[in-house]
Parts: sequence; structure tokens; C-alpha cells
Amino acid sequence: MTDSQKLLAEYVETGSEPAFREIVTRYLNLVYSVAVRMMKGDTHRAEDVAQTVFADLARMARTLSSEVMLGGWLHRHTYHVAATILRSERRRQSRERQVAEMNALQDYSGVNFAHVAPVLDEVINELGTEDRMAILLRFFEQSDFRAIGHALGTNEDAAQKRVTRALEKLHSLLNQRGVAFSAAALGTALATEAVTAAPAGLAVSISFAALANGAVTGGTTLTLLKVITMTKLKFGIISAIAVTGVATPLLIQYQAQVKLRERDGALRQQADQLAQLTSENQRLSNFLVQAKTARPAPSDQSELLRLRAEVSRLRGNLQQKAAEASDPASISAKALAARAIQLKQRLEQIPDKRIPEFQFLAEKDWLDAVKNGDLDTDADYRKAFSELRSIAKRDFGNILRPALERYTQSHDGQLPNDLSELSPLMQPPVDDSILQRYSLLLTGNPPDLTRETLLVMETAPPVDEEYDTFYLFRLAGQRVTTLNPNIKDMLDAAKEYARANSGQFPSETAQLAPHLKEPVDEAMLRAFLNAFPPNATLRLK
Repeated sequence: MTDSQKLLAEYVETGSEPAFREIVTRYLNLVYSVAVRMMKGDTHRAEDVAQTVFADLARMARTLSSEVMLGGWLHRHTYHVAATILRSERRRQSRERQVAEMNALQDYSGVNFAHVAPVLDEVINELGTEDRMAILLRFFEQSDFRAIGHALGTNEDAAQKRVTRALEKLHSLLNQRGVAFSAAALGTALATEAVTAAPAGLAVSISFAALANGAVTGGTTLTLLKVITMTKLKFGIISAIAVTGVATPLLIQYQAQVKLRERDGALRQQADQLAQLTSENQRLSNFLVQAKTARPAPSDQSELLRLRAEVSRLRGNLQQKAAEASDPASISAKALAARAIQLKQRLEQIPDKRIPEFQFLAEKDWLDAVKNGDLDTDADYRKAFSELRSIAKRDFGNILRPALERYTQSHDGQLPNDLSELSPLMQPPVDDSILQRYSLLLTGNPPDLTRETLLVMETAPPVDEEYDTFYLFRLAGQRVTTLNPNIKDMLDAAKEYARANSGQFPSETAQLAPHLKEPVDEAMLRAFLNAFPPNATLRLK
């Protein structure tokens, strides 16, 4: 019997709260990571899912086998809870989080975990029981091979082979979903990015709420989630007062260049808010004590459960805010958030800097766009807007490439005649206004087609010629280059040639040269043309 099985048995036999809290502490990061991926990076909803999962564990513990592998059960249950919630909220979803951690001006052929994340847990659940447990123990619970062997009833060498085979099967399933990279790269990505650290204080909050809800034997997962949601609504005013009072002064004071005197003032204001939160926490705690001493009527049971969860959450918030008051990383994060707000406000004043691909941007993308500098000059804003446009085009590429791969797989390797044919395969859906900004370079069934062949080219004019980048997409990734005067001149010349020659892309320097505004070195012209596939075409809108 493993340590986790012993803890579960202790909780089942004696109702030991310390044993259950230890289970939550051990497995919270695993559950939270799955929930974050399933919820497309929405950490608040991921916390709700995690709380529901552990509440279900507390409620269902007595029905589980004494030999249950908790890691596997929790992973599978988290996936099903999140999937149920997503199905019930399908009409409310507005975007799919496909954020790629890529650097501009590079070739992006490696593993992109943001592309893997949305399907990872679904694919893991398609594995056999032993293969799934091998993956979870190795990469999610971060066990060594000896511990894996013990859990699977075998030795260390056999466990290592089992993990290798399971990783190969997972790699094959991901390839079938259009996520293509090596098994070694998948192993590296799982080892470094599969587990996300849960927020501070969440373990305490979940343990308290789950143990409280463990007393309820009826109901469903969605019913329990509604209880959690109602808790947030009823006590949201308290949270809003505390969080707004703490965060708003910091956002205002750190929007400009931070001075020591202003920082001290912000901390003093935050201390006052913490004092108010402490007082409110104490009031609710006293209320809870009174509720415990009285024998609650059945109709009061749900209110008592909500109260316990809220007190636990407030305690966690109090600890977190106290830590943030002196944490440089927290101060830096708030300054970054202030710059992101500043960038959004500037964009509202100059909407012509937008591109349609902005609809795919997530909050993290705005933070990434301003993380490398302040917004003090017009040049700072131009650089930030250019970075934002580049991120948005990468996000479009992460939607385009899987759709293109699915199309070729279902059409015996044949390419579409127009990008509009990919629309039914794109998730989330892509507007025609975006598709018209790009052109297929090849159609039909061209010879020597590989995953490295350039297939789609950005044809829309740049918003900012000095700072913007130019994108080309292929099945294996994307290529990005800065629009220096020579590159822009050659691109414009190629488009002019294509317009005059029924969409045919130039293949010889002599075809390109007459359309150039300024003379370009022959070697540079040849290198430019060689980057494109033979017999390429451009369908300019």
C-alpha cells in the first residue's frame, strides 16, 4: 500500500482531516494543472474545478477501492469535471487559448506547449490504465523510476521501459491530432511544463471546503459547482472591497516610474486594507463558531458549507495579500499589469493600429507585449503595438496549421485551392477578414511537399513598416522576418509581378527586378526567391 493509499484509508476509517489535507497538498498541483489546461488558462475557473474535484474525493472516498491509484483517479476525474463544465458553457466560450511561447525573428519548428495543452489531458485519458499511470507518475507526480516500479508492481528497469513506451504512445496520439514533434521533445515539455504551481493559499481553501462538502452525500458535480459559484456571488462584495482597495492604488502608483516614497505610501494603504480584511475575517469566523455550536437544520446545511468555504478563502487571501505587500515580484507584476492597461487605453485612441487577428489575444499576450520596456515615448508604443501584432499573427498560425494538416490528411495529401476551404476545420472559427490577409503559395498536390515547405504567406500591407514583422507559415512551424526596406521592396515587387501574371510568383531575378523601387543585390534577390517553393502562386485579395 502506497503512502497516499494509507492516507486515504485513514480518512475513510477515522475521518482524519490532517490526512485529507495531506492528500490535497500532494496532488493539488496535478489537479490544478489539468484544470488550467482544460479551462484554457482561466485560473479562476480552474480553482473552481480543483475545489469540486477534491470535494468529490471527500464525498466519494468510501466508495473507492483501497488499491486505487490516487494520481490516476484525480487526473481522470479532473478531466471529466472540467469537460462537463465546458460542455455546459459551450455557447459562452469566446476563444480557444493557443498561446505559443515563441520569440520573434526565429524559426518556430520546436515543440509549442501552448499548442499541446488543449488536447494533452484528453489524449492522456485515451491511454491504457498502466500507460496512463506511468505518464502521470513520472511527469505529473514527478516520481523516480523506483517509486513508479513500486506503484505498478514491478522493478525500476521495467518501470523505465513502461514510461518510454507510454511516452511513445502519447506521442503517436498527439500526432494524430495534428501536434507534430519528436517524442524526446514531448518528454522535455512534459517534464518542464506539465505541472503548474497552484496559487498560494488554495490548498488550505480547498481542504476546508472539500471537508465541509464531504458531509453531503447527494448531489452532482454541477450542483456542487453551483454552490461554489453562489458562494462567490454572495460574498463577492467582501472580496471586491479588499482586492480593489489593495490593487487599485498599486496600479495607479506604478503606472509611471516608481519612486520609493510612493511605494511606501502604497504599502501603508495596503496595510490598512489588510486590517479591514482581518476584521471581516474575524467576524465571519465568529459567525462560523456560532453556527458550529448550534445544531443546523437540514435547510441550513448548504449555508453552513458556503460559510466554511468563504472563511477559508478569506484566510488564504489574507495570507496572500500580506506576502504581496513586501514581495518585489508581486510589485513588478502589478507594474506590468499597469503598462498593459496603458497600452489598451492608447489603442482605443488609435484603432488603426489594430489588425483583425487581435480577436485571438489573451490577457497574457498584452503582458508579453509590454514586458521589455516602459511606455514613455511614441517609439515605445510603436514597438509594443508591433509585438502585439506579431503575437496575434502567431496565434492565427497556431489555428491555421492544425486545420491545414487535417485537410491534407483527409484529402490524400492534397492542398486546398483557397484558404476559405479550411474554415470548417479551424477552431476557434476564423473570420474572412483574417483569411483575406493571407494567401496560399501552393495548391493541389505539388511534388516534393514536406513539412518544411512554405505554404501560406502574409499578403496584407504592414501597419508600421519600420517595426512590423512578416509571417510565412508551413506545417512544421512559421518563419518571421523584419520588414527592412529591401525585404519590403522585394515583397511588393513579387506581388506586382503576380498581379500582372495571373497570380504566378516570380522564380527568376529578371522577373522581379523590373518591379523594384530601388536596385537590390543579385545575391539577395536569389536568396529571397529561393526561400519560396517552386511554382508558387499568390491570390491577392
